[in-house]
Amino acid sequence: MRVVIIEDEKPAVENIIACLKNIEEPVKVVQILTSVSNSIKWFNENSSPDLIFMDIQLSDGLSFNIFKSSKIDCPVIFITAYDKYLIEAFEYNSIDYLLKPIDKTKFENSVKKYNQLQSHFVNNRASLLEYLDQQHKKKTRIVVRKGVEFITVRVEDIAYFFSEHKIVFLVDKDKRKYMVEKKNLTEMEEELDSKMFFRANRKYIINANYISNFKTIESSKILIELIIQLNEPIIVSQENAPVFKKWISEI
Repeated sequence: MRVVIIEDEKPAVENIIACLKNIEEPVKVVQILTSVSNSIKWFNENSSPDLIFMDIQLSDGLSFNIFKSSKIDCPVIFITAYDKYLIEAFEYNSIDYLLKPIDKTKFENSVKKYNQLQSHFVNNRASLLEYLDQQHKKKTRIVVRKGVEFITVRVEDIAYFFSEHKIVFLVDKDKRKYMVEKKNLTEMEEELDSKMFFRANRKYIINANYISNFKTIESSKILIELIIQLNEPIIVSQENAPVFKKWISEI
């Protein structure tokens, strides 16, 4: 397995190399890169390795910028001291996200995940990257504002999204309300798994797992009740009622 390490802290590089020595299969570190600029230059002049171990905060910026200036067609395992980049990392070929200091067991499990993906796709890199792209297109966590801080909420814990005064909010399973950063409801819908979430109307996106019941009302509209009580009814229009029925029957 040919790997590239992108890390600007020498002790962290040594730690990654030490972990790689415990991997059963032969591993060759073909390059150690310490900055965004050097990484861009290297990837523009060399073919991609089999796997990249990449820190996020480098001396000259975030490593995400490497992807914007270079073509990287291999999986990436991000290793960083911060969890705030978790969501963004999975938009860049990521198969795992490890926090420093590196836990050897988690490191080995990440490499096993890579090997399992490679085996599944029989070394077809194009199919592997297509799979990763599809997996990461849909959000697994949503960044929200909590006072002056930002936190992430797992999508499976979100009962519904709603729009109010052109601001998008979500309500979680514990009835906690959060403001979603820089999204309108249509953009939010595009990032969600359509098997789990449904755009009920202009104001609401609902999670199938939190639907208590639904019924047809006047003019063939559908009234949906959630497990979490709302101050107003959620009504699916006559035009979208067949779409909702098809969706709910297929999930």
